[in-house]
Amino acid sequence: MGIDLSLIWAVIIVFGIMMYVIMDGFDLGIGILFPFVKDDGERDIMMNTVAPVWDGNETWLVLGGAALFGAFPLAYAVVLSALYLPLIFMLLGLIFRGVAFEFRFKAKERKRHIWDKAFIGGSLTATFFQGVALGAYIDGLPVVNRTYAGGSLDWLAPFPIFCGFALIAAYALLGCTWLIMKTEGRLQGQMHDLARPLAFVLLGVTGVVSLWTPLAHAEIAERWFSLPNLFYFLPVPLLVLVTFYGLLRTVHNNRNYSPFILTLVLIFLGYSGLGISLWPNIIPPSVSIWQAAAPPQSQGFILVGALFIIPFILMYTAWSYYVFRGKVTPDQGYH
Repeated sequence: MGIDLSLIWAVIIVFGIMMYVIMDGFDLGIGILFPFVKDDGERDIMMNTVAPVWDGNETWLVLGGAALFGAFPLAYAVVLSALYLPLIFMLLGLIFRGVAFEFRFKAKERKRHIWDKAFIGGSLTATFFQGVALGAYIDGLPVVNRTYAGGSLDWLAPFPIFCGFALIAAYALLGCTWLIMKTEGRLQGQMHDLARPLAFVLLGVTGVVSLWTPLAHAEIAERWFSLPNLFYFLPVPLLVLVTFYGLLRTVHNNRNYSPFILTLVLIFLGYSGLGISLWPNIIPPSVSIWQAAAPPQSQGFILVGALFIIPFILMYTAWSYYVFRGKVTPDQGYH
Protein backbone atom coordinates (compact mmCIF):
# COMPACT_ATOMS: atom_id res chain seq x y z
CA MET A 1 0.00 0.00 0.00
CA GLY A 2 1.54 3.31 -1.12
CA ILE A 3 1.67 6.63 0.66
CA ASP A 4 -1.31 8.88 -0.08
CA LEU A 5 0.54 12.10 -0.84
CA SER A 6 -2.69 13.97 -1.57
CA LEU A 7 -3.98 13.18 1.90
CA ILE A 8 -0.70 14.29 3.49
CA TRP A 9 -0.80 17.57 1.59
CA ALA A 10 -4.44 18.13 2.50
CA VAL A 11 -3.52 17.74 6.18
CA ILE A 12 -0.60 20.18 5.80
CA ILE A 13 -2.82 22.80 4.13
CA VAL A 14 -5.61 22.37 6.69
CA PHE A 15 -3.04 22.72 9.49
CA GLY A 16 -1.48 25.82 7.91
CA ILE A 17 -4.83 27.56 7.43
CA MET A 18 -5.86 26.71 10.99
CA MET A 19 -2.62 28.16 12.34
CA TYR A 20 -3.22 31.33 10.32
CA VAL A 21 -6.80 31.68 11.55
CA ILE A 22 -5.68 31.31 15.16
CA MET A 23 -2.65 33.60 15.04
CA ASP A 24 -3.66 36.31 12.62
CA GLY A 25 -7.21 36.09 13.96
CA PHE A 26 -6.49 37.71 17.31
CA ASP A 27 -4.05 40.02 15.56
CA LEU A 28 -6.75 41.32 13.20
CA GLY A 29 -9.21 41.26 16.09
CA ILE A 30 -7.19 43.93 17.89
CA GLY A 31 -7.69 46.28 14.93
CA ILE A 32 -11.42 45.49 14.92
CA LEU A 33 -11.61 46.39 18.63
CA PHE A 34 -9.71 49.68 18.23
CA PRO A 35 -12.88 51.82 17.91
CA PHE A 36 -14.03 50.60 21.34
CA VAL A 37 -10.89 52.00 23.01
CA LYS A 38 -10.38 55.77 22.85
CA ASP A 39 -7.29 56.28 25.01
CA ASP A 40 -4.07 56.52 22.97
CA GLY A 41 -2.01 54.90 25.70
CA GLU A 42 -4.31 51.88 25.83
CA ARG A 43 -4.25 51.64 22.05
CA ASP A 44 -0.45 51.57 22.26
CA ILE A 45 -0.68 48.65 24.70
CA MET A 46 -3.09 46.82 22.40
CA MET A 47 -0.68 47.07 19.48
CA ASN A 48 2.31 46.23 21.64
CA THR A 49 0.76 42.89 22.63
CA VAL A 50 1.26 41.69 19.05
CA ALA A 51 4.08 43.97 17.86
CA PRO A 52 6.79 41.27 18.16
CA VAL A 53 4.79 38.55 16.40
CA TRP A 54 2.21 40.03 14.03
CA ASP A 55 4.20 39.77 10.79
CA GLY A 56 5.34 36.21 11.55
CA ASN A 57 1.72 35.16 11.98
CA GLU A 58 1.12 35.65 8.26
CA THR A 59 3.78 33.06 7.41
CA TRP A 60 1.03 30.45 7.61
CA LEU A 61 -1.04 32.22 4.95
CA VAL A 62 1.92 32.16 2.58
CA LEU A 63 2.57 28.51 3.39
CA GLY A 64 -1.05 27.56 2.70
CA GLY A 65 -1.10 29.37 -0.64
CA ALA A 66 2.23 27.93 -1.77
CA ALA A 67 1.19 24.42 -0.71
CA LEU A 68 -2.10 24.71 -2.60
CA PHE A 69 -0.24 25.84 -5.74
CA GLY A 70 2.28 23.01 -5.57
CA ALA A 71 0.13 20.10 -4.41
CA PHE A 72 -3.28 20.92 -5.90
CA PRO A 73 -2.75 23.20 -8.93
CA LEU A 74 -6.30 22.71 -10.23
CA ALA A 75 -7.74 23.90 -6.91
CA TYR A 76 -5.33 26.84 -6.89
CA ALA A 77 -6.37 27.86 -10.41
CA VAL A 78 -10.11 27.52 -9.78
CA VAL A 79 -10.15 29.15 -6.33
CA LEU A 80 -8.10 32.16 -7.47
CA SER A 81 -10.15 32.56 -10.64
CA ALA A 82 -13.35 32.58 -8.59
CA LEU A 83 -12.08 34.74 -5.74
CA TYR A 84 -9.61 37.16 -7.29
CA LEU A 85 -11.45 40.29 -6.15
CA PRO A 86 -12.11 39.35 -2.49
CA LEU A 87 -8.55 38.04 -2.16
CA ILE A 88 -7.13 41.25 -3.66
CA PHE A 89 -9.26 43.32 -1.27
CA MET A 90 -8.03 41.15 1.59
CA LEU A 91 -4.39 41.73 0.62
CA LEU A 92 -4.98 45.48 0.30
CA GLY A 93 -6.44 45.45 3.81
CA LEU A 94 -3.40 43.59 5.13
CA ILE A 95 -1.08 46.08 3.39
CA PHE A 96 -2.84 49.13 4.83
CA ARG A 97 -2.87 47.48 8.24
CA GLY A 98 0.81 46.57 8.11
CA VAL A 99 1.84 50.08 7.01
CA ALA A 100 -0.31 51.61 9.74
CA PHE A 101 1.25 49.28 12.29
CA GLU A 102 4.73 50.61 11.50
CA PHE A 103 3.89 54.27 10.92
CA ARG A 104 1.52 54.85 13.81
CA PHE A 105 4.30 54.87 16.41
CA LYS A 106 6.41 57.24 14.29
CA ALA A 107 3.65 59.71 13.43
CA LYS A 108 3.21 63.01 15.21
CA GLU A 109 0.37 63.03 17.71
CA ARG A 110 -1.89 65.24 15.58
CA LYS A 111 -1.57 62.82 12.63
CA ARG A 112 -1.76 59.58 14.55
CA HIS A 113 -5.51 59.36 14.05
CA ILE A 114 -4.88 58.81 10.30
CA TRP A 115 -2.94 55.64 11.00
CA ASP A 116 -5.45 54.54 13.61
CA LYS A 117 -8.15 54.71 10.93
CA ALA A 118 -5.91 52.85 8.47
CA PHE A 119 -5.29 50.16 11.08
CA ILE A 120 -9.01 49.79 11.81
CA GLY A 121 -10.02 49.89 8.14
CA GLY A 122 -7.30 47.47 7.08
CA SER A 123 -8.21 45.00 9.83
CA LEU A 124 -11.93 45.14 9.02
CA THR A 125 -11.35 44.89 5.27
CA ALA A 126 -8.96 41.93 5.52
CA THR A 127 -11.23 40.06 7.92
CA PHE A 128 -14.44 40.75 6.02
CA PHE A 129 -13.07 39.57 2.68
CA GLN A 130 -11.52 36.50 4.24
CA GLY A 131 -15.00 35.62 5.42
CA VAL A 132 -16.51 36.45 2.02
CA ALA A 133 -13.97 34.18 0.32
CA LEU A 134 -14.75 31.40 2.79
CA GLY A 135 -18.49 31.77 2.26
CA ALA A 136 -18.15 31.72 -1.52
CA TYR A 137 -15.93 28.64 -1.24
CA ILE A 138 -18.52 26.83 0.90
CA ASP A 139 -21.27 27.81 -1.56
CA GLY A 140 -19.39 25.94 -4.28
CA LEU A 141 -17.31 26.79 -7.33
CA PRO A 142 -18.57 25.46 -10.68
CA VAL A 143 -15.93 23.64 -12.70
CA VAL A 144 -16.27 22.60 -16.36
CA ASN A 145 -13.39 20.88 -18.20
CA ARG A 146 -11.07 21.62 -15.26
CA THR A 147 -11.76 25.38 -15.54
CA TYR A 148 -13.76 27.75 -13.36
CA ALA A 149 -17.13 28.19 -15.05
CA GLY A 150 -18.63 30.93 -12.88
CA GLY A 151 -18.50 34.71 -12.95
CA SER A 152 -16.06 37.11 -11.32
CA LEU A 153 -18.79 38.53 -9.05
CA ASP A 154 -20.44 35.27 -7.96
CA TRP A 155 -19.09 35.90 -4.47
CA LEU A 156 -21.47 38.88 -4.17
CA ALA A 157 -24.22 36.75 -2.67
CA PRO A 158 -26.03 36.79 0.71
CA PHE A 159 -24.26 33.79 2.24
CA PRO A 160 -20.67 34.94 1.51
CA ILE A 161 -21.48 38.47 2.71
CA PHE A 162 -22.94 37.08 5.94
CA CYS A 163 -19.82 34.93 6.42
CA GLY A 164 -17.74 38.10 6.12
CA PHE A 165 -19.57 39.66 9.07
CA ALA A 166 -19.47 36.35 10.97
CA LEU A 167 -15.68 36.23 10.70
CA ILE A 168 -15.45 39.79 12.02
CA ALA A 169 -17.31 38.60 15.14
CA ALA A 170 -15.01 35.58 15.51
CA TYR A 171 -11.80 37.60 15.17
CA ALA A 172 -13.13 40.31 17.49
CA LEU A 173 -13.71 37.71 20.22
CA LEU A 174 -10.25 36.22 19.62
CA GLY A 175 -8.68 39.68 19.93
CA CYS A 176 -10.75 40.47 23.00
CA THR A 177 -9.74 37.32 24.89
CA TRP A 178 -6.12 37.78 23.76
CA LEU A 179 -6.13 41.24 25.38
CA ILE A 180 -7.69 39.79 28.55
CA MET A 181 -4.71 37.45 28.69
CA LYS A 182 -2.06 40.07 27.87
CA THR A 183 -3.17 43.24 29.67
CA GLU A 184 -4.07 44.54 33.11
CA GLY A 185 -6.17 47.22 34.76
CA ARG A 186 -8.85 49.25 33.00
CA LEU A 187 -8.13 47.89 29.53
CA GLN A 188 -8.43 44.31 30.71
CA GLY A 189 -11.67 45.20 32.51
CA GLN A 190 -13.09 46.72 29.34
CA MET A 191 -12.23 43.57 27.40
CA HIS A 192 -13.95 41.45 30.05
CA ASP A 193 -17.07 43.58 29.54
CA LEU A 194 -16.88 43.17 25.76
CA ALA A 195 -16.20 39.42 25.78
CA ARG A 196 -19.67 38.36 26.90
CA PRO A 197 -21.71 40.17 24.17
CA LEU A 198 -19.14 39.18 21.54
CA ALA A 199 -19.46 35.54 22.61
CA PHE A 200 -23.23 35.69 22.17
CA VAL A 201 -22.82 37.30 18.75
CA LEU A 202 -20.37 34.58 17.71
CA LEU A 203 -22.71 31.84 18.93
CA GLY A 204 -25.57 33.43 16.99
CA VAL A 205 -23.72 33.76 13.69
CA THR A 206 -22.28 30.25 14.09
CA GLY A 207 -25.81 28.91 14.51
CA VAL A 208 -27.02 30.78 11.43
CA VAL A 209 -24.14 29.51 9.28
CA SER A 210 -24.61 25.97 10.63
CA LEU A 211 -28.29 26.00 9.61
CA TRP A 212 -27.92 27.98 6.38
CA THR A 213 -25.27 25.64 4.94
CA PRO A 214 -27.26 22.36 5.04
CA LEU A 215 -30.48 24.13 4.02
CA ALA A 216 -28.76 25.47 0.91
CA HIS A 217 -26.81 22.30 0.06
CA ALA A 218 -28.62 18.97 0.06
CA GLU A 219 -25.40 16.95 0.00
CA ILE A 220 -24.18 18.66 3.19
CA ALA A 221 -27.55 18.08 4.86
CA GLU A 222 -27.35 14.42 3.90
CA ARG A 223 -23.89 14.12 5.42
CA TRP A 224 -24.85 15.72 8.75
CA PHE A 225 -28.36 14.42 9.31
CA SER A 226 -28.40 10.92 7.84
CA LEU A 227 -27.93 7.93 10.14
CA PRO A 228 -25.49 6.88 11.52
CA ASN A 229 -23.60 10.11 10.66
CA LEU A 230 -25.88 12.12 12.93
CA PHE A 231 -24.62 10.22 15.97
CA TYR A 232 -20.99 10.51 14.87
CA PHE A 233 -21.13 14.27 14.34
CA LEU A 234 -23.52 15.27 17.14
CA PRO A 235 -20.63 15.81 19.60
CA VAL A 236 -19.47 18.82 17.56
CA PRO A 237 -22.50 21.10 18.24
CA LEU A 238 -22.76 19.76 21.80
CA LEU A 239 -19.11 20.64 22.44
CA VAL A 240 -19.76 24.11 21.01
CA LEU A 241 -22.49 24.69 23.61
CA VAL A 242 -20.36 23.30 26.45
CA THR A 243 -17.39 25.44 25.41
CA PHE A 244 -19.59 28.52 25.11
CA TYR A 245 -20.91 27.99 28.64
CA GLY A 246 -17.35 27.54 29.93
CA LEU A 247 -16.30 30.75 28.16
CA LEU A 248 -19.08 32.72 29.84
CA ARG A 249 -18.13 31.29 33.23
CA THR A 250 -14.45 32.11 32.90
CA VAL A 251 -15.23 35.66 31.73
CA HIS A 252 -17.63 36.11 34.65
CA ASN A 253 -14.90 34.91 37.05
CA ASN A 254 -12.33 37.34 35.55
CA ARG A 255 -9.93 34.61 34.48
CA ASN A 256 -6.86 35.58 32.48
CA TYR A 257 -6.00 32.66 30.23
CA SER A 258 -9.09 30.43 30.07
CA PRO A 259 -11.23 32.78 27.89
CA PHE A 260 -8.62 32.82 25.13
CA ILE A 261 -8.11 29.05 25.25
CA LEU A 262 -11.85 28.39 25.13
CA THR A 263 -12.27 30.81 22.23
CA LEU A 264 -9.59 28.85 20.36
CA VAL A 265 -11.60 25.69 21.07
CA LEU A 266 -14.72 27.35 19.62
CA ILE A 267 -12.80 28.34 16.48
CA PHE A 268 -11.41 24.82 16.15
CA LEU A 269 -14.87 23.26 16.50
CA GLY A 270 -16.23 25.57 13.81
CA TYR A 271 -13.29 24.64 11.60
CA SER A 272 -13.89 20.93 12.19
CA GLY A 273 -17.57 21.37 11.29
CA LEU A 274 -16.49 22.97 8.01
CA GLY A 275 -14.19 20.02 7.36
CA ILE A 276 -16.98 17.53 8.02
CA SER A 277 -19.26 19.38 5.59
CA LEU A 278 -16.78 19.55 2.70
CA TRP A 279 -14.43 16.56 3.00
CA PRO A 280 -12.89 15.24 0.76
CA ASN A 281 -13.75 17.95 -1.80
CA ILE A 282 -11.10 20.60 -2.21
CA ILE A 283 -13.27 22.40 -4.79
CA PRO A 284 -16.83 22.18 -3.53
CA PRO A 285 -19.16 20.66 -4.40
CA SER A 286 -17.63 17.87 -6.48
CA VAL A 287 -13.84 17.95 -7.04
CA SER A 288 -11.94 15.84 -4.51
CA ILE A 289 -8.35 16.24 -3.34
CA TRP A 290 -7.32 13.29 -5.53
CA GLN A 291 -8.94 14.75 -8.66
CA ALA A 292 -7.24 18.12 -8.15
CA ALA A 293 -3.84 16.71 -7.18
CA ALA A 294 -0.54 17.33 -8.91
CA PRO A 295 1.41 14.28 -10.15
CA PRO A 296 2.83 12.17 -7.29
CA GLN A 297 6.38 13.04 -8.37
CA SER A 298 5.65 16.75 -7.91
CA GLN A 299 3.90 16.23 -4.59
CA GLY A 300 6.76 14.08 -3.30
CA PHE A 301 9.42 16.57 -4.41
CA ILE A 302 7.84 19.56 -2.67
CA LEU A 303 6.98 17.45 0.39
CA VAL A 304 10.71 17.06 1.06
CA GLY A 305 11.07 20.84 1.27
CA ALA A 306 7.93 21.22 3.35
CA LEU A 307 9.03 18.64 5.91
CA PHE A 308 12.31 20.51 6.20
CA ILE A 309 10.91 24.03 6.60
CA ILE A 310 7.72 23.48 8.64
CA PRO A 311 9.61 22.38 11.81
CA PHE A 312 11.68 25.59 11.60
CA ILE A 313 8.52 27.69 11.28
CA LEU A 314 7.03 25.93 14.31
CA MET A 315 10.23 26.40 16.32
CA TYR A 316 10.69 30.12 15.66
CA THR A 317 6.98 30.72 16.20
CA ALA A 318 7.02 28.91 19.53
CA TRP A 319 10.24 30.68 20.56
CA SER A 320 8.91 34.14 19.72
CA TYR A 321 5.72 33.57 21.73
CA TYR A 322 7.79 32.18 24.60
CA VAL A 323 10.15 35.16 24.65
CA PHE A 324 7.27 37.66 24.57
CA ARG A 325 5.08 35.88 27.09
CA GLY A 326 3.44 37.61 30.04
CA LYS A 327 1.55 40.86 30.45
CA VAL A 328 2.15 44.15 28.63
CA THR A 329 2.18 47.33 30.72
CA PRO A 330 2.64 50.97 29.66
CA ASP A 331 5.81 51.48 31.72
CA GLN A 332 7.63 48.16 31.45
CA GLY A 333 6.37 46.58 28.23
CA TYR A 334 6.51 42.80 28.54
CA HIS A 335 7.17 41.44 32.00
